Amino acid sequence: MGMKDQFQDKAQELSEKAKQAAQRGRSEESERSSQAREKSQQPQDSLDDAQQEAEDRFNRDYDA
Repeated sequence: MGMKDQFQDKAQELSEKAKQAAQRGRSEESERSSQAREKSQQPQDSLDDAQQEAEDRFNRDYDA
């Protein structure tokens, strides 16, 4: 095996490692994005629950 082959093998190996790292980065980014969406949705859900509870209390008090 000549020097040229060694450099080509090393370049290919580094290229594959870079591709794998990029894929891991994308999957981690996607996971963080999903978690952020879930967290941003939680306050809206609790706000909706609180609003519904207030409306229910108002309706019970108004009907009584």
